[in-house]
Amino acid sequence: MTAALIWLIVGVGLIVAEVLSGDFVLLMLGLGALVGAGSAALTGNAIVDVIVFAVASIGLLVLARPALKRRFLSGPGVKTNADALVGAQAVTMSTVDSRGGQVKLAGDVWSARSIAEGTVIAPDTTVTVVEIAGATAVVSAEP
Repeated sequence: MTAALIWLIVGVGLIVAEVLSGDFVLLMLGLGALVGAGSAALTGNAIVDVIVFAVASIGLLVLARPALKRRFLSGPGVKTNADALVGAQAVTMSTVDSRGGQVKLAGDVWSARSIAEGTVIAPDTTVTVVEIAGATAVVSAEP
């Protein structure tokens, strides 16, 4: 039972250390050590435990790690914050020109300006958000 406890402590320690590295290698080794702890509790044979640890760790590193890295370390697939507002429709609350104005966007009142110099958009006109520049929505009138 002592060997199983050692494998368990090593496994948990590696999983905790993964928090600092973030590369999913220590996590896979820690999970392999937990499988080795299970093997040690069942068999009590050190050679079998090491083989089970090695097979589980290599299997996790080769099969699970690439999928986890793609899933968690890639860029966000869903637009959030200001990026989510680009392309959204808004309604002008006041006259909007290249110097300023206001629109109602996503339930909030935003400062806005038109994208084209010299374009004046009347109040209560539906516009499309082209970009978010700081706290200002850059908009264009819909055709």
